[in-house]
Amino acid sequence: MTNTTETAVTTQVYRVYIKAAPEAVWDAITKPEWNERYGYPGRSEYDLRPGGPFRAVTTPEVQAMGMPETLADGEVVEADPPRRLVQTWRFLFPPDLIEEGPTRVTWDIEEDDGGVTRLTVTHELENAPKTAAAVASTARRYEGGGGWALILSDLKTLLETGSSLEG
Repeated sequence: MTNTTETAVTTQVYRVYIKAAPEAVWDAITKPEWNERYGYPGRSEYDLRPGGPFRAVTTPEVQAMGMPETLADGEVVEADPPRRLVQTWRFLFPPDLIEEGPTRVTWDIEEDDGGVTRLTVTHELENAPKTAAAVASTARRYEGGGGWALILSDLKTLLETGSSLEG
């Protein structure tokens, strides 16, 4: 007899401390001219009003490798610059991730001591185990891994040094 237990992670929380003002962190998250400079190749576009669309757009080079133009989409639920952004998030590739439907991401930005901002990303992943595995991935970046830990590390590096992890 085989006994299989599946552990479903329904919420992932990531926190990073960044030597930058909350406004700079907000801009790095929400403005394409900033968010295209860290994380995965592409940019994120937001219409920062409740119900406004969100989409993550890949680069032509990534599209040439078979990825769709829009890799993720969703909508803005709440926008309170520079303190809080709540959005839905749905991967649009591959099909098994699309089927899981939208999840919810909350970006909490809080001023801390000494010119440091505390950024907390909470990703609610109920009924989305494959999406949970993708965003928690520890695989190498060029294997499609790194997830939120990579994105937030790269965001921090960019704001603190002016360069991404790519250099």
